[in-house]
Amino acid sequence: MTIYAAGVVCWREHEGKLIVALVHREKYQDWGFPKGKLDPGEFLPQTAVREVEEEAGFRVRLGRKLGVINYQVGNGQDKEVHYWASRVTDKALNKQKFTPNQEIAKVEWIEAKQALTLLSYEHDQKLMADVIALHKKKELETRALIILRHAKATPRGDWAGQEAKRPLLPEGLQQAQRLIPLIAAYGPKRVITSPWRRCHDTIAPYAQSAKRTLIERHQLTEFSNQRKPARTLDVVMDLIGTSRSGLICTHRPALPSALRPFILSAPKELREQIAQGATLAPAEFLVLRLSISGKFRVVGVERCGLEQEVSEEAEH
Repeated sequence: MTIYAAGVVCWREHEGKLIVALVHREKYQDWGFPKGKLDPGEFLPQTAVREVEEEAGFRVRLGRKLGVINYQVGNGQDKEVHYWASRVTDKALNKQKFTPNQEIAKVEWIEAKQALTLLSYEHDQKLMADVIALHKKKELETRALIILRHAKATPRGDWAGQEAKRPLLPEGLQQAQRLIPLIAAYGPKRVITSPWRRCHDTIAPYAQSAKRTLIERHQLTEFSNQRKPARTLDVVMDLIGTSRSGLICTHRPALPSALRPFILSAPKELREQIAQGATLAPAEFLVLRLSISGKFRVVGVERCGLEQEVSEEAEH
């Protein structure tokens, strides 16, 4: 059986230099990144955020996915650790609550090149080298745009009322609740939805929990997209044009329109993964990573769903 875990390379810039947060375990006399095992009922992005708070004492929202590290632990068991990057804000750092404990003796911010020699394990050193390379290319800091398909709804054939009012099934309502911590790991600030009930009720629990204003756009409905796909595209382009992370909740028939600008701006190796987003299952979503430097570019994509034990990802 594989042990699943998740962690974060927490980073900042100080006097123009990249610095990262490393944790020291006195029991093992080693240095590494904040990480830990998946708890029952948890999703890996949740695990990553929780472990940073437990081990380093501050809250983060996930940046781009860095990759997956596989190795064997002392008993010969396979371990699979999923890593994200996260820029730690001044606000998060000012609220840091860390007390040395039996597991983590200290947390220190180390200049990235020095961290290469301080890290105890080769796989962490390789991860650090990848982070340095991304920073040099100005592709380490990104913002997330999430495209979410609504949760499981009452079948069309079982609903005699207006299409716009077709509700979620009880299973769909449960999915909407389970999405809250998963989406919260990425922390989208601007939340936009089709006003049709099945979309609204999918993302409203997250918006309420995160205290985000829920913005309704009729251009995201099936009917509007069918008549004028360009209007659906306009809503997406408006979100792309902002500097904030965001989320769009829409319907399966509207997904190709919503994904089109990302496919066009992505490198060849990511286009197919983005295009496959048109097949998102109910309550499944894509996290599209946009570079914040230069013109609009997609530099990474993750596909996340409630039924996935491990998120699928593709990174450039």
